[in-house]
Amino acid sequence: MESVVPEVSREIYGMPAFVTLVVGDLDRAVDWYVNGLDFVVLFTMPGPGGGAGLVHLRRWRYQDILVRPGEATAGAGWTISMMAERDQLDGLAERARAHGGGVVEGPVDTPWNTRDLRVTDPDGYTLVYTARRAEGDRDARFSAMMERESRRQLSEPGT
Repeated sequence: MESVVPEVSREIYGMPAFVTLVVGDLDRAVDWYVNGLDFVVLFTMPGPGGGAGLVHLRRWRYQDILVRPGEATAGAGWTISMMAERDQLDGLAERARAHGGGVVEGPVDTPWNTRDLRVTDPDGYTLVYTARRAEGDRDARFSAMMERESRRQLSEPGT
């Protein structure tokens, strides 16, 4: 079964969660996410002095990143994970590698039944695109453990 890739929504909505990245070179960061990683620029807010003060990037609905200029903290140990479709990962990895400027690892299968592509931007922030492995490629023991845990969680008092 072929996956359906969601389209980018340009709708303005209240974001239930998002991340803000402080970067040393705003243009370089925006270029990396847009031309290397399939994000779009939703809008740019001017900052003091007329330059860009904040850029709102989006990939899919609720996959929003705000990027603002400032003193970069080399990623500060953050990793951002977001859902992807398995069929996208190889092409996305090729595109990011061809773009250059960051580090691309994978895609690789994980013990928890996902296939992940790990990319680190020029400022040291890491983004993991994670997709569910194909039915025939999943670890049956892990799947059974997750089923048991799901049933246990649902049977706990107060849920």
